[in-house]
Amino acid sequence: MDIEDLRTFVELADAGGISIAARRLGVSKSVVSRSLARLETELGIQLLARTTRGAALTEAGSTFRDHAARACAEIDLARETILPAGHLCGRLRVAVPLTFGPTHLAPVLADMARQHPQLHIDTSYTDRFVDLIAEGFDCAIRIGYLPNSNFIARRVGPIHGKLVASPDYIQAHGSPETPDELLGHQALMQGTEAWQFMDGDRIVTVRPQGRFKADNGTALAAAALAGLGIAWIPDGITREHLASGALVPVMTRYPPPPAGVYVIRPPGHLPARKIRVLTDLLIECFNRAPSLKSAG
Repeated sequence: MDIEDLRTFVELADAGGISIAARRLGVSKSVVSRSLARLETELGIQLLARTTRGAALTEAGSTFRDHAARACAEIDLARETILPAGHLCGRLRVAVPLTFGPTHLAPVLADMARQHPQLHIDTSYTDRFVDLIAEGFDCAIRIGYLPNSNFIARRVGPIHGKLVASPDYIQAHGSPETPDELLGHQALMQGTEAWQFMDGDRIVTVRPQGRFKADNGTALAAAALAGLGIAWIPDGITREHLASGALVPVMTRYPPPPAGVYVIRPPGHLPARKIRVLTDLLIECFNRAPSLKSAG
């Protein structure tokens, strides 16, 4: 039984369809279909049922998926064990934020690939919060204040930011002086997130409201420049706008606490060694380059 056919089947099972699995693997649909056909022929049983609405695992396919995933994990562990010390193999699929990722995290991933020539790295750059399990990611790098979840998070570094607005907005609507006053203003947000501020040693949490939302820090900066409201944005994105006066700091007596950069992975016993290596590289990167802490 070919290990690559097993890997393809696990990807197919997790993706929920041949087309999605093919996109994740970077191959044609026919390659995935042939791999599935070989497995079904060798096992003598149908693993995937085709319907008018798509495809779904059969009962046997669902059971076999768990065994196949364990077999792939054991093979990866065995290969890592016999490789020279420190070498990685297999595939690492990671979701990285589009804001901040290509400029600051891509070099870390490229260095990881250089150090481990038998490791395949597949990176998706998006500010959308991907579903790690449903979409087949090994881990994700996320920025901000993490909501409570069942996922396991490791903080690798801080990110500093502040509230900003354009002078035109301030002239038209005034500048809030306290978190309570902020609730009367238009907030530029990623979604329905809460904003946190330091009142001495105490953290104050508010849930602002606004009509403009975007999942990208650069887009929020553009909205702030257009005078649409007040935004919390990492310093790396707003530094030039603040220097030019196009944006001004807001509510400076109540600064936001530092946000974080986190490596997120699905719950499990221990992280795969490739995730531990990536986490260590990111921690080293933040410790070596303090300027990253204000990047965006």
